[in-house]
Amino acid sequence: MKHVPRKRFGQHFLTDPAVIDAIVRAIDPRPGQAMVEIGPGLAALTQPLVERIGRLCVVELDRDLAARLRAHPQLTVIESDVLKVDFAQVARAQAAIRIRVVGNLPYNISTPILFHLLPFAAHVEDQHFMLQKEVVDRMVASPATADYGRLSVMLQWRYAMEDVLFVPPEAFDPPPRVDSAVVRMVPRPDMTPLDVEVLSELVQVAFSQRRKLLRHSLGKWLEARGFQGSFDLQRRAEEVAVREYEVLAAALTA
Repeated sequence: MKHVPRKRFGQHFLTDPAVIDAIVRAIDPRPGQAMVEIGPGLAALTQPLVERIGRLCVVELDRDLAARLRAHPQLTVIESDVLKVDFAQVARAQAAIRIRVVGNLPYNISTPILFHLLPFAAHVEDQHFMLQKEVVDRMVASPATADYGRLSVMLQWRYAMEDVLFVPPEAFDPPPRVDSAVVRMVPRPDMTPLDVEVLSELVQVAFSQRRKLLRHSLGKWLEARGFQGSFDLQRRAEEVAVREYEVLAAALTA
């Protein structure tokens, strides 16, 4: 029976064979690797991945799709909202030190998924995700650009990222109203150990009034926390490099 895409799950199924092949080549799956796919849907990526690695763990919320996937002998199916999945436990269940994570993420909750995965980065070898092109642009943005913001800082603190593939709407059924892209995310071994909650709040405050100088937003926040160090507040949030936000967050928890 044909599966009707469900709008509430943000389902857009990848159908273009050339695009599927390009994504698989970008992921470069190898036999025996521990891999988890988020939102396998109709298994467009799932099948070529499992053919190359032997076994695959998939996370699927749609119960009808999960039932279909269970019939595949090489798949371990986690029927769940991905925002409730403990990826450290998933790694342990696969007897893996680190797992590779892939997926065509639902665009309506892609940012929450990225933030949910952030605390599990130590258990991850790399991540390859299909996302709305606009989101990928923000993820990899450089300072002093319009796309640079909270998402850029939070993710670049923890990952080295690269926009690896453009994907047009016609590669999907039904076609989304936006362009898509595949991003590669590799956890940084040299990342600064930080309290992620402090960094998150700091960056959120900084970008809350991005058109104004930081003294109007971050300055007051730092003052309320009794910060005695030096930090140039005569700039806008988008002019501050990721490394500077890291150093400030570290100083606040020293």
